[in-house]
Amino acid sequence: MTRVFTFPGQGSQAVGMGKALADASAAAREVFAEVDDALGQSLSQVIWEGPADALTLTANTQPALMAVSLAAIAAMKEAGVTVDNSAGFVAGHSLGEYSALAAAGSLSVADAARLLRIRGEAMQSAVPVGEGAMAAILGLELAQVEGLAVEASEVGVCDVANDNGPGQVVVSGSKAGVEKAAELAKALGARRALMLPVSAPFHCSLMQPAADRMAEALAEVTLTAPGVPLIANVHAAPISDPDEIRTHLVAQVTGRVRWRESVLWMADNGVDAAFEIGAGKVLTGLAKRIAPGIAASSISTPDDIQALN
Repeated sequence: MTRVFTFPGQGSQAVGMGKALADASAAAREVFAEVDDALGQSLSQVIWEGPADALTLTANTQPALMAVSLAAIAAMKEAGVTVDNSAGFVAGHSLGEYSALAAAGSLSVADAARLLRIRGEAMQSAVPVGEGAMAAILGLELAQVEGLAVEASEVGVCDVANDNGPGQVVVSGSKAGVEKAAELAKALGARRALMLPVSAPFHCSLMQPAADRMAEALAEVTLTAPGVPLIANVHAAPISDPDEIRTHLVAQVTGRVRWRESVLWMADNGVDAAFEIGAGKVLTGLAKRIAPGIAASSISTPDDIQALN
């Protein structure tokens, strides 16, 4: 059996996430303390107690989701389950790549927390609030959405940001471009074209200032080869070289999250079980739709970890 450990991205957060892990595991508590120390704030208190609007600030959400995922990894290690002895690959959705790399030993927890704080702040400040937008296009094929994004770009920036799964593609860009794409999608017969409640247009060319900031931040951080390869968002293929990882983490700020292709790569290369580590079950649901032959489940509580053994 070849397993992949996957790590969720923005949208999976919820007040109270990770609290049961911290209550049950000293190692999990240490991860939250390490993140708090790295950021110079009690992020764990925001994670467990809210308020929700503080947790959903991008600069908090990104390190918070990483903290919960790494707390689960620490609790799993206490139970004898490690990335190196239990997984053939790691993968993460957008910010989840930082969680995946920290879990696989490429990046320290403290550095991952600081990088995600910088990333969240840089992404938030790259485009003035209200000028960018994202929309989920449901019920159309990727090629159709690529075509309408090109057409919508005549009125404003519009890029395909996420190829999440069959019939679930997200576009990102200027408000005018994305609204035009949603209008075109409906005319093409999309089941839904849903404007997303996001604070910035992630994974599009408007994020270039954030990519530049991440290039500076990543240049100052030590990266080592992960214990198992990372199936990278931008390539939908595994990478392990630290320099390539660094380049990739910059590229994914503006680049497409090729999640559907990544899961298909897993299925084609012997992965038969996927465990989503941390908050929510978004990636578990996507894996079941994309590659039903992969047994997909989530690990977010002490009971989940116990069942894994």
